[in-house]
Amino acid sequence: MIHVLLLDDHAVVRAGYRQLIDAEPDMCVVAACATSAQACEQLRLQQVDVAVVDLSLKDDSGLQAIQRLRARLASLRVLVFTMHAQQSYALQALRAGALGYLTKDSDPQAMLDAVRQVAQGRRVFSSDLIEAMLDPLEVERGGPLRQLTPREFDVLRLAAQGLATRAIAEAMHLGDKTVLNYMSLIRQKLGAANDLQLLRLAAQNGLVEL
Repeated sequence: MIHVLLLDDHAVVRAGYRQLIDAEPDMCVVAACATSAQACEQLRLQQVDVAVVDLSLKDDSGLQAIQRLRARLASLRVLVFTMHAQQSYALQALRAGALGYLTKDSDPQAMLDAVRQVAQGRRVFSSDLIEAMLDPLEVERGGPLRQLTPREFDVLRLAAQGLATRAIAEAMHLGDKTVLNYMSLIRQKLGAANDLQLLRLAAQNGLVEL
């Protein structure tokens, strides 16, 4: 039996996932959480084999959630199930510790199969990402954002969405000065002279729509 933890901030989505997974004879949902803090607590209380994590969490970071969960339970396998189909997101999720990456427009059966494969330690990607993500050269060429760490990527993502420094700091549980330092480092890494150029780079790589 595969014991699954769900991490998604939409209650209706969690309920749908639970119904789908619990209908399978070889897997069950042992916890359904809206925040990474709740998920970490459930790891202490429940046996969990696979965590299905959304990257877009309200007032939280899916990338940081992956890192926190894996730090709490090293044997945990993580499957990202998200609306973001960009290679830059998938690459950062892998760097954070995810084993699989599936987009939410995937067939429900594909998600169930992905849970099984991830539980066995196999990498899984959406069909539109699999060729690029399994090719080391494509990953290496994966755009300028590949230079960023998962935390830097999150800071840029939130800034590109229009959040002010204080809002980014609160969402990521950082100090204002730390966020400003990250922004300076990001500009340096990406060769951007100002925040407008950063926004353009973010848009070009799918972090935000202009």
